[in-house]
Parts: sequence; structure tokens; C-alpha cells
Amino acid sequence: MECGRLLAVAAAIALLGQRLSAQGVAAPLPQPFAPPAAVSTPEPAPKVAVPSEAIPADLGVDLFYAARAGAPVWLEDDVSRAAAAKLPAILRNAALDGLSNGPGLAARVEAAIAAGQPGDDKFISAAWVQYVRALKRPVRGVSFGDPALKPAAPTAQAVLGEAAQAPSLSAHIDQVAAVNPLYAALRDAAVKQSMTDDRHVRATLDRLRLVPAKGRAILVDAATQQLWMLEDGRPVDSMKVVVGKTTSPTPLLAGTIHYVTFNPYWHILDDVAQRKVAPVVINRGVSYLKAARYETVSDWGANSEPVDPASIDWKAVAAGTSTVHIRQLPGANNMMGAVKFWFENDFAVFLHDTPHKELFAKPKRNFSLGCVRLEHAGRLAQWLLGRDGAPQGDAPEQHVQLDKGVPILITYLTANVVDGQLAFADDVYGLDPAPQSLADAGLAQTASTTVAH
Repeated sequence: MECGRLLAVAAAIALLGQRLSAQGVAAPLPQPFAPPAAVSTPEPAPKVAVPSEAIPADLGVDLFYAARAGAPVWLEDDVSRAAAAKLPAILRNAALDGLSNGPGLAARVEAAIAAGQPGDDKFISAAWVQYVRALKRPVRGVSFGDPALKPAAPTAQAVLGEAAQAPSLSAHIDQVAAVNPLYAALRDAAVKQSMTDDRHVRATLDRLRLVPAKGRAILVDAATQQLWMLEDGRPVDSMKVVVGKTTSPTPLLAGTIHYVTFNPYWHILDDVAQRKVAPVVINRGVSYLKAARYETVSDWGANSEPVDPASIDWKAVAAGTSTVHIRQLPGANNMMGAVKFWFENDFAVFLHDTPHKELFAKPKRNFSLGCVRLEHAGRLAQWLLGRDGAPQGDAPEQHVQLDKGVPILITYLTANVVDGQLAFADDVYGLDPAPQSLADAGLAQTASTTVAH
């Protein structure tokens, strides 16, 4: 693999030489290839020493500079130097961003800026690439229903290409380092209050990296049982939510909502049918099902067929030796309420309305089997659709498509910023690792593979 990369570098350099020769320009001979001993070369200018062992080796950086004939990114002029001068301050606090050697890189970047030689420009680029990759590292403990939301380490060429092509290199640095407004606010508060080693701050920052800095998104925080509607990473509305019990915690998820469902069915899980429905049917007869607005069907698909409840062995269902598909019709007592928000994920989790509004008055709202119940589901529907969120008549399962999918992040934020100060929530699920294990252990995920409302 290493040999293949070296061949790629040599090929890029050879192609560069051919292009320059065709234009009548002598092609420079970039490092690490040295000129023959017989060729006289000028003495290099004095420079501030940067320890060679400190320079991050990255052949992608070499390829980037070879393709642009060694043209500098950071030391080209006073404007780019002023942008580069921002990096040491960013790197000094980069341990919070997941780059443990950030403080060491900061001192060496300062030395490279002072030296100002071509090799120093390359070192600054290598340090910047390391920092950006740290921000894009995987977020453990999160299940990605939409793979497009999963962070991926960018190539050095992509990182440096964006920097070189940015209309303002200084503004580009600020934007990348901020990650998103929520992340930047928490990191700044932690630095100001000298709480950069707090395990809740570290774990929360790690999860906040997934919040999109642009566009609309939904953020559900299972730690404080709150939902925020975000635009360009900033809250524009919020509401209380009910999340999973400690015995059935709401999992950390990242997905995309593409439609809103009005008048949803409630599909009753097997264990609920066994414990809550079958014993009542045995005692009161199948007429109970109609009174409760329950239907027995062949499956939960869109083309399911009705099943005569009298044909079902309800004693076997109560004993757990047989299963049955039961759904509750839409109505005032439907456990899904008036609207549901589904998105692809491996845990059968979704957001929904609820008839039990009294739970939102509780200070702690861990009452569900994993799904998220909404205080103001209609308001969320209206924000997503950009218009009045209401069903067209009484027909069940009315799916209304969004103009554009909206990312949803169900996360766990035990550290927050309130009025400029750090505030902490109880680690009710026990997901925040100790500081020394944060990088290695990631965020423990304790949820089961399937959960209900």
C-alpha cells in the first residue's frame, strides 16, 4: 500500500513536470526528491527549527502540494498569514475536539509561521488536516438510520482544497472550527470556566458534532427530555418530550424524516397484546376489541387483511405461545395521538403525539418504552411542512411528504449552556464515560434492538 502511494506521488510530480515543460518552464523538483550532487543549488534561508518527529506524515498532503507545484496556502501573503495565525489558539484547546496532541501542534505551527519556508507551509497544512479529521471522527454509540449523516474522515486533498479555494481563508477556519453554534457555545463555556476535563462536557461535545451547521434539523435530547427545532444550528422552537425508561432507554439515533403521518394506527406490540389485551378479551369477549377501537389484522403492512377475532386462540396469546397483530384505530384515545413522525432506524423508534398530556408536567419524563412522545406534535408538523399541519378527513395513516427531508438527531446532552454558564443534566442512562476512557470506550449504547412507544 505504501509503495502504491509513493508511485502516485511520483506520477503526480512527473505529470506536473510535463505540463511545465510544455509551457517552457523548468519544473521544480519538490521534496523528498533531491537534485543530483553535481547540480549547484542555492543555500536555504535560515529558519526556525521544527522537530521533524513532530511533523504529521501524510502522503495526501504531499500529493496536494505536488499538484500545485508547491504553491503555499498559509504563507502566501499577509492575508493568508493572518489566517494561519488563528490556528495556534484553536489547536491549544483541540483536546476538547478530540485531538490530544493539539497543544504540541500549536507551538510547532507558531514556529512554522515564524520560519515561513515552503516546508513550513506544508507542516501547517498537515496540522490543519489532523484537526479537521479529529472533528470528523466517528461518534460512537449512535445508530445511523441515514448513512449520509455518518461522519467520514476527509482526504487531505479535500481538506486543503476547501481551504485553498475558500473566498476567505480566515472565515473558512472560523466556520470549520466552530462545528455548529451549539458545539461552539459549549466548548467556549468549558474553556472559560476551566472545565475542559469534565466528562459530561467531553461526552456532550462528542455527540454535538453531529448537529448540522446549515439547514433545518430536529434535535431530541434524552438527558433533559427536550426537543429543539434548529435552523442553521440554532434553536427556533422547543418543546418537552417523554423518552424511554432507564430499563428501556431511548437509543441515540441519526436519521431523516421525509413525511408526516396524520391519523396513525397504534400497532400493539406482542408483549402488550399478551399482558394487556388478551386477558381482557378472555374475560369480556371479543366485543371488547370493538369498544376499544382495536382491529385484528394479518400483518402491519399497508395491504394487511382483517382477521376475525373469534378465530384467534386468545388463551394461547395470553400464554405467549401464539402472537396476534392488533392495531388501534385513530381517535381521541389512540396512543399515537393525532400525528406520527417516522424515520428509518434499526430500533423501530419514532416521534408521536400522545393523549396523556399530564406527563409533560413532570420534572423528569422517562416513561416510554423507547419512542419519543411530543408535547406539541401539531406544532412540529407545521414547522416541518411549512404550512398548517392537519389531516384531510378521518382516513387513517395519511402520509404527507415533506418538500425536503429533515435530519433528526436523538442524542444525550448532559452538559448545556444556560445564560452563558455551564449547566448539567443527570446521566440517567449512565452513558457518559470517565475522562480516561472517553477516547477508547466511546459512548456506551444500552438500548435493546427493538423498542416501542
